[in-house]
Amino acid sequence: MPPILISFSGIDGAGKTTQIQLLKEHLAAAGISVGELTFWDNVVVLRGLRSGFSQRVLQSDGEIGTPERPSQRRDKNVQSLPLLLFRCILHIADTISLRRVIRKATSRPCGVVIFDRYIYDQLAALPLHAPWARGFARWLLKLAPRLDLSYVLDAVPEEARARKPEYPLEFMRQYRESYLVLRDLAGLEVIPAGSPEDVHAAVVGRLQQYTMQATGAAEVSSAVIA
Repeated sequence: MPPILISFSGIDGAGKTTQIQLLKEHLAAAGISVGELTFWDNVVVLRGLRSGFSQRVLQSDGEIGTPERPSQRRDKNVQSLPLLLFRCILHIADTISLRRVIRKATSRPCGVVIFDRYIYDQLAALPLHAPWARGFARWLLKLAPRLDLSYVLDAVPEEARARKPEYPLEFMRQYRESYLVLRDLAGLEVIPAGSPEDVHAAVVGRLQQYTMQATGAAEVSSAVIA
């Protein structure tokens, strides 16, 4: 049986890392083998070149912001037209790479494979209020492999930025709205903002529903429910 493929997406500071770790621990306790892939490390093309461009050309400090040490990131929030068009080309290349990564992941014996971010996070950084960006997103979503469950962890932008101060608040608000657009375009599972415990319960509950409904998932389903 192929593994169940899951992704976690959301604005910076939404709690993706925490929820991935909680789900991994939950599944491991149930005896389910779990693999994890990060979109930036395992999927994107020209990773070093892209990081260097952000730091040297866009003058991004490249640091992960914390309440004690705020960061000033300048990468996906810089949205000039030439950069947006170039990113669209990169997103196409990333999606082709993603198809290869998915084929490899599904060929391995594993109960669940979790993606830390997915192509949705690339698309969410586009100005999806614009018709051309929505059209591009629809086209790319047809090319991208569909996963079994794709979570979007919703968050209040002000609270998320307080936890992880990296991007301007206005961009964070636009970023969140783009995920809600993608919810409708790609059928994403939005988990409402809440305490880590409440969010984890919602994540596990939705996984239980999926495994009970999916054909051939009875073995994993019983383990997840237990």
